[in-house]
Amino acid sequence: MRAIEIIPDGANSVLRACERAIPTPGAGEVLIRVHAAGINRPDVLQRIGRYRVPDGVTDIPGLEVAGEIIGGDFGHSGFKLGDMVCALLQGGGYAEYCTAPVAQCLPIPKGLSAAQAASLPETYFTVWSNVFDRGRLSPGETFLVQGGTSGIGVAAIQIATARGHRVFATARTEEKCRACEALGAVRGIRYTDEDFGEIVMSHTNGKGVDVILDIMGGSYLPREINCLADDGRLVLIALLDGRRGTLDMGQVLHRRLTVTGSTLRPRPVEFKAAIAQNLLREVWPMLESGQVKPVIYQTFPLEQAGEAHALMESSMHVGKIVLEVA
Repeated sequence: MRAIEIIPDGANSVLRACERAIPTPGAGEVLIRVHAAGINRPDVLQRIGRYRVPDGVTDIPGLEVAGEIIGGDFGHSGFKLGDMVCALLQGGGYAEYCTAPVAQCLPIPKGLSAAQAASLPETYFTVWSNVFDRGRLSPGETFLVQGGTSGIGVAAIQIATARGHRVFATARTEEKCRACEALGAVRGIRYTDEDFGEIVMSHTNGKGVDVILDIMGGSYLPREINCLADDGRLVLIALLDGRRGTLDMGQVLHRRLTVTGSTLRPRPVEFKAAIAQNLLREVWPMLESGQVKPVIYQTFPLEQAGEAHALMESSMHVGKIVLEVA
């Protein structure tokens, strides 16, 4: 099969088309003929050597795909040969074929293309797990997402808005702030020259937001603590501004705040299977009704994965970047 591999190239690494053997599915896994694969920030971090591949996982990047099941162990999943699915992977998505735990497969929502479906798993699993399970965003609560035009951001804004929450989102430019508002945010905040804490407090009558989904860490932490409501929850899923920051533990103590975080890739299949069922029940109907929509910024042929990574690193995109496999 055709695939994309990571090749060291001096101080950096590059993506190169190659030929690899078609993988063999194990117990509880299915073989998928890939139609499209989503690009995610962890793919870029893997390429530059800052995201370790779990032991026993292929070095081919790619954490989400959409395609046709052509073999494997179906178990009691209800899937069969020929079904079109999207799937969350441990790796291997940048290829013509990949394997996936059948429990991490979901039917492609009615009305969506393979490219649209490939943009869903990594992003939607992450949002559901961190915003609604770990962050416990509950009816009537408010929500702030850092990086509102990222793949994570556009999904988080739409899902939270569809579930009735007031959402705030940060972005780099005025155009991106307006994009956040078009997706449902009540206020897009230009973090380059606006104070997101002041704006959040002014729009919540001084209460603050109940949940923050943070991809930054570092210097953002004290400002985020200041704009959390009492009993608020700060959930970290990336550390683009650095691993170290300052926390006012007095506020954490006296205002009963929760600071937590998670990464999805190392979690067991059973954990991800539970998220898949929650998405199927709670979010897939929203996708099929059009209440929530995939946002695809640009697609690239598989062999242009390097160009897709360059776009990801530029941060010029709004929404997802997808590889299409002919």
